[in-house]
Amino acid sequence: MLQRYCLLLSCLAALLATAPATAQTYDVRTSTVNYDRRERAALKVQVESSASWLRDYFQDWMKDNYAIKFKGGGVLGVGGNKTDPLKAKQTPASTISGKLVDLYATTVAPTDSVAELAVFGAFDNTSFFDPDRTPAEFNALRTITQSFANAARLKIYRERVAEAEDLLKKADKEKDRLEKSTSSARSNTANNLSKIESLIKQNAANRLQISQDSSALLLNVDARAAALRRLQQRQARLMGLERK
Repeated sequence: MLQRYCLLLSCLAALLATAPATAQTYDVRTSTVNYDRRERAALKVQVESSASWLRDYFQDWMKDNYAIKFKGGGVLGVGGNKTDPLKAKQTPASTISGKLVDLYATTVAPTDSVAELAVFGAFDNTSFFDPDRTPAEFNALRTITQSFANAARLKIYRERVAEAEDLLKKADKEKDRLEKSTSSARSNTANNLSKIESLIKQNAANRLQISQDSSALLLNVDARAAALRRLQQRQARLMGLERK
């Protein structure tokens, strides 16, 4: 059990080492994004994942926790691509405001192991949230974004633990297979050695039998020659008696 636990920790450590966290990972910070040809105040957070994973999980999390459904680009949210901003237009969000609000989110991948989420909002197409002009709404959006980042960290590490457990199961399965294969090979080797020993003994007995039979055969040749001469002599004698 202890050996299995240590192996699991080793697998998890190897997985964690493949995506080193930066100082800013999972901490929300105030920044800006370029949207509709203008810089908008936004809340950004980096997560140890792909941009695609981050985009999908953010949509699911917002739907499950705030009943807010984001749509991608394209016509009526259908189509578009993964770089288009996610949008939830004129949606109720009581934790942000008593009014209907527009929420936006984008995801990019600064590195192979880290993705960045940017969240920003507005009352309409011209009144975007800002830490100075609309501090209450902006800070409420910060709280939501930080809660999401914390949830994303838990989900990612749970997935990594599950991945490490899966690797351990595969290693255990391969270990069992190798042990069975080794045991079978050892058993076959023992059987083969036993057969070889038996064959060696049988060959030794065969060689002794051949030697004994060869000696007996030589004696048989002499005995046969003597018997043939005796037969010929008696046949000749019989023929002589029959002529009289």
